[in-house]
Order: sequence, then C-alpha cells, then structure tokens
Amino acid sequence: MIVEEFITKSYPKTIEEGKVAWESPSNIALVKYWGKKEHQIPANPSISFTLSKCKTITVLEFSEKENKTDFSFDVFLNNEKKDDFKPKIETFFKRVEAYLPFLKNYHFVIKTENTFPHSSGIASSASGMSALALCLTSVDRMLSKNHEHLNKSFFNKKASFLARLGSGSACRSIEGSLVTWGTHQAFAESSDLYGVKYPFEVHENFKNYHDTILLVDKGEKQVSSTVGHGLMHNHPFAEERFKQAHKNLNDLIAVFKSGDLDAFIKIVESEALTLHAMMMTSMPYFILMKPNTLQVINKIWAYREKTDSKVCFTLDAGANVHMLYPENEAKNINQFINNELVEHCQNGQYINDKIGLGAKLL
Repeated sequence: MIVEEFITKSYPKTIEEGKVAWESPSNIALVKYWGKKEHQIPANPSISFTLSKCKTITVLEFSEKENKTDFSFDVFLNNEKKDDFKPKIETFFKRVEAYLPFLKNYHFVIKTENTFPHSSGIASSASGMSALALCLTSVDRMLSKNHEHLNKSFFNKKASFLARLGSGSACRSIEGSLVTWGTHQAFAESSDLYGVKYPFEVHENFKNYHDTILLVDKGEKQVSSTVGHGLMHNHPFAEERFKQAHKNLNDLIAVFKSGDLDAFIKIVESEALTLHAMMMTSMPYFILMKPNTLQVINKIWAYREKTDSKVCFTLDAGANVHMLYPENEAKNINQFINNELVEHCQNGQYINDKIGLGAKLL
C-alpha cells in the first residue's frame, strides 16, 4: 500500500553530511488501540494524552556513502552501541524507503536516549520511533528546499505517517496535547494513516492534566505489543471491543467539552481494564498486571471513595499504573502516593509527568 501524498519525487539539493536532533514525547492512550491490520492500520480508533517529561531525545548524523545499494546505520542508546535495535530499524527503513528515497545514499548514526526506563511499559517505541521519523523527515525537508515539505502541517502529517510505520502509537506523539488516530465518523479529518490533533473544545478541567507513572515493574514486557495486537485476529470478543472503542471515543467529545470528570473516569478506567481483559481472553493468554498493580488500583478506588477525588488510573500493555488527575489535586495526590502507593513501586520509583504539547526540534 503506497500513499502518493507522502512520496518525495525528487531532491533538488545534495548534502554531503549533516546532523539533526528532535525530542519526542511518549503518550498515554485514553481509548486504547488494540489489534491492527496489514500496513500498521489500527483495528479501532484511539485518543491519547501527549506527555511532557517522558520523552526520547534522538540525534541523527548522516554522511554520504559510495555504495548506495544497502541501508547503513549504527544505533546508540545512552552512548552504548545497540546492535539488537538494528532489525527493528531495518524493518522501519524498508517500510518507509518509498517515502524517503535518500535512505540508501547515507550512513546514519542514530544516538538516542530516554528520560524513562526502556521497555518498562511507558511506550518507548512511541517516543523513539516518532523522534527518528521526525529526524528523517527533517533530512527529507533539507534535501527538498522550496518544496511543500516546508509547510509545517504537512511536515507533521508526514512525520506522523512515517512514525506509524515504525510503531503504531508513535503517530500520536508528534503533536499535543490530545491526539486521535484511526478513522471515526465524528472526526472529519481522522485517518488510519496518521495522528490528528483533537479538533473540538476542551474544558479547563483538562488543561495541565497530570499523569504520575507508578513503576510497578521496570522489567521487559512479557509479551511484545506486536504479538499482543496479532492476538486480536480471530479473538472471540474482538468485534464488540472495536465497537466499544468507537462509542467511548464518541462519548469523550461531550466529556471534554463539559469537563465531566466522573464520566471521564468511567471511560478511561473501563478502557484500561478492557485492554487487559482482551489479553486475558486471547489464545495464548497473558496476565500483564502484577499483584502490586491490583494493590494500587484498589487503593486508588478506596482513596477516591473516601476523599471524592477525581484521580483515576489507566494502564498500557504492562504492569505500570498511570494515575491521571487534575492540576488542582497535585499536592494531595503526591501525599497519597508517598503515604500509600510508593511501597508498591519497584525501588519506590515513580515519574511525575503532565500533558505536553508534542515534539520539539532541538
């Protein structure tokens, strides 16, 4: 499946060598995408908060080479060479070569670092692949001077389109603070091919929303997202799940407009538990929550009952708990975490984050 809109026809400029750097955030889905079709197309639409502190910083150095028949690159994470990352990036390069015809002309050095633990369920693939896609789109733009690529909205759209081909949720990390991905009847501009900035009114209640990530388990996920998505094929509850995602996304439009935090909590927590229910009822099946995940959830529910707080939780495909809450509760929630929840975190670790505005050229 080739999308003509994103193909660069020619490069009027030549550049022997250069360097570009981007930082790109992770994101946390409120309505989850789980299950995908061929070409990284989502089985259902999703919406996410873009984060602020949890991000990947990527520096891309490139130098022209004589042999232009193969991809050539080295990858470093935190200044350490990471050859085990190469197969994933090679796959990504193959998928995007039609849209970035310069890829075989250069040797690339990809230097990347995360502000959070790698493979801990904080969507490092989302921030990492979006940062790399932005760097490559910048090179594309350098080589295409006086071209439509100078248009910022087209640049973001192409970067999001490319990021999706590396990691589906990466397409939601280019912009902020709310991004939808996947075709939905209520969003005229929505697309399966790239993320779109949420176009409707957002109540003051959701400005500066906080996300504290409790690191219940910092180890590698026991099942990769790619495998997990594949298990939705022939899943007995898949079709109902996809319908539910459409409805929840539709219901959130009114919630974001009115600022109804109780309705927000119900949708977000239900989505998190449904995601894990899909994994528990697939074949093979997985339980990605840990005992401490359940302890945290139960304590959040008890705290909410006792204090009438508007804190809620969500989960990605892992054991860590994202606590979402409005700005005006930050002080009380921090006390609650330190008094009752930190004991359930690995080495007592958690990350205080809030919603951000998307990626940034460095």
